[in-house]
Amino acid sequence: MLFADTGLSPGEISSLFAIWSVTGFALEIPSGVWADVFSRRRLLVAAPLLTGSGYALWTFLPSYPAFALGFVLWGAGSALRSGTLQALVYEELDRLGASGSYARLVGRSTALGTTAFMAASAVAGPVLSFGGYRAAGLASVLACLLCAAAGLAFPESRGRGREEGARYLDVLRDGLAEVRRSVPVRRALLLISVVSGLGSLDEYVPLLAQSTGVATPAVPLLVLLVSAGMTAGGWAAGRAPRALAPVLAAGALCLAAGAAVRRPEGFVLVAAAFGVVHWAVAGIEARLQDRIADGSRATVTSMAGLGAEVVALSVYAGYGAGSAWAPPWLIFSVTAVPYLLAAVAARRV
Repeated sequence: MLFADTGLSPGEISSLFAIWSVTGFALEIPSGVWADVFSRRRLLVAAPLLTGSGYALWTFLPSYPAFALGFVLWGAGSALRSGTLQALVYEELDRLGASGSYARLVGRSTALGTTAFMAASAVAGPVLSFGGYRAAGLASVLACLLCAAAGLAFPESRGRGREEGARYLDVLRDGLAEVRRSVPVRRALLLISVVSGLGSLDEYVPLLAQSTGVATPAVPLLVLLVSAGMTAGGWAAGRAPRALAPVLAAGALCLAAGAAVRRPEGFVLVAAAFGVVHWAVAGIEARLQDRIADGSRATVTSMAGLGAEVVALSVYAGYGAGSAWAPPWLIFSVTAVPYLLAAVAARRV
């Protein structure tokens, strides 16, 4: 809305999203290596400051160049956080002998994040009505500053020698070698990339809701139901870790059946399916972390993030192409097939 009201054309707005995506792709793995070479906590402080700087540009200098630079800063901030947070949290838990709590902790943080997103969406309207885009922008900058403060509060036990002595190319080679030589790492990396990337299908949940024939005001309620399912799945993360394959298969069947019903009642199954995805992602990520060496932990985790982005782009392209001949319910049902294949693969991870 801000971009359009500033006078940007649809083509210019699309180019901004392209800049955002390219930045994230270009910096995903390099940022993971930086997190293994330098202080992970410092990167977690810097990441939201970069994103907040982008929001500040949008708020006070609304123009195409400022929007473009803001997206570069946002993409850089996201890349710095991706892989870094997981590596820091797992390593510190491991030092305390509590690495088994990783999936539960990450899942619950994801659940809280989803809840916060829903709350922010609810108050966005009143904030815009009260102070316009400037008020929303200032609130976004403030949120980023709070995130930076939270990053500063994280513990980090790695010594200074590791930060100063490690060489960038050595760490990158170590990470690539670990993926190349370790079959368990490679399997877990591919599985988390697929399951997490396929989760991007949630972007089209409003279209699926609309296709059930409900009135437009009811669409957000169905979307909210799916968000609640995601929250529940994240909160349940870490429980029944050995049931990953059968539960993921059950989630795939719920997705196919819930979409195929083509009625609002089917969204109970769709919500359950997305809840399973969030539960499974935390579990698979924990298995990946269990298999990675500390020295290249963030590097390998960033590779998983890059893989998930590639799968997500495939989902976007597939949905765009498929929508020309298939209704939303059919596309959602077909997407259950790769989830079933992932469930089969999960038996070997």
